[in-house]
Amino acid sequence: MAIINPARNYGTVTVIGVGLIGASLGLALKKAGVVNKVLGVGRSSANLDQALKMGAIDAVVDLVEAAKQSDVIVLCIPVAQMRAVFEVIEPHLESRTMITDAGSTKGDVILAAKEVLGKKACQFVPAHPIAGGAQHGAGAAKTDLFQGKQTILCPLQENSPQDTDLIEGFWRSIGSVVKKISNVQHDAIYAAVSHLPHILSYALMASVVNSEDAEHKLSHVGAGFKDFTRIAASSPEMWRDICLGNRTAVLKELDQYLLIVNHMRKLIAENDGAGLEKLFDKASKARQDLDVL
Repeated sequence: MAIINPARNYGTVTVIGVGLIGASLGLALKKAGVVNKVLGVGRSSANLDQALKMGAIDAVVDLVEAAKQSDVIVLCIPVAQMRAVFEVIEPHLESRTMITDAGSTKGDVILAAKEVLGKKACQFVPAHPIAGGAQHGAGAAKTDLFQGKQTILCPLQENSPQDTDLIEGFWRSIGSVVKKISNVQHDAIYAAVSHLPHILSYALMASVVNSEDAEHKLSHVGAGFKDFTRIAASSPEMWRDICLGNRTAVLKELDQYLLIVNHMRKLIAENDGAGLEKLFDKASKARQDLDVL
């Protein structure tokens, strides 16, 4: 097994998409002292200015310059935008440059990379840091966002062991605990434990907001409602792309959830307290067990 040295220097790193994840990454890399400089690419000049002011990035560049200057490029943008980025950077991509990403879906991104980058796809090591927050934008960035959090790597067959090790060390250098699984496993797992919860949170907010007495209901919400719907404040654009990018797995999980909800509705309609308590008890014990993992 190769020895990963998280203290190595990764040279010039470009973060494409300097929002919560991208700006936090820049701050974490600089605090760890593992980069010479961090460049930023983004759509919003105000957000880029904020990232510069807080020290998350050292300079702003465009995609072409990013491809020419970078030792490592990290895509921290909605997954549906990654194909277009690959198309711009591919002609200018140096052979030394490695690419990784922070996308919440992997199958669609890997397909785009292979179709657009061709032989250069070996320079892309897909990743997904399991870190984030309800707020978005550079202003929400945290230096310790990745500390102790998992980052999932889904290496390609085309990746060399050395390149995979380099990207593993890159994510470890900011405090991540790195795990490797296949992209198929990744998309199936996170459809259930990440994508579905966000859909349900958005759905509950939409249900209440669209009701006739929405204002009255919202004026009486408590901690439970706020806890459940916290993630509905996340980036709508990002979660739109995740739902569509992982559509098959998301629909499978959503269908299973709807079966459970319909079963619960039936129990309530039939005044079946015993059945309802049995279902709640099983779920409650499983949730309590999570806290001891």
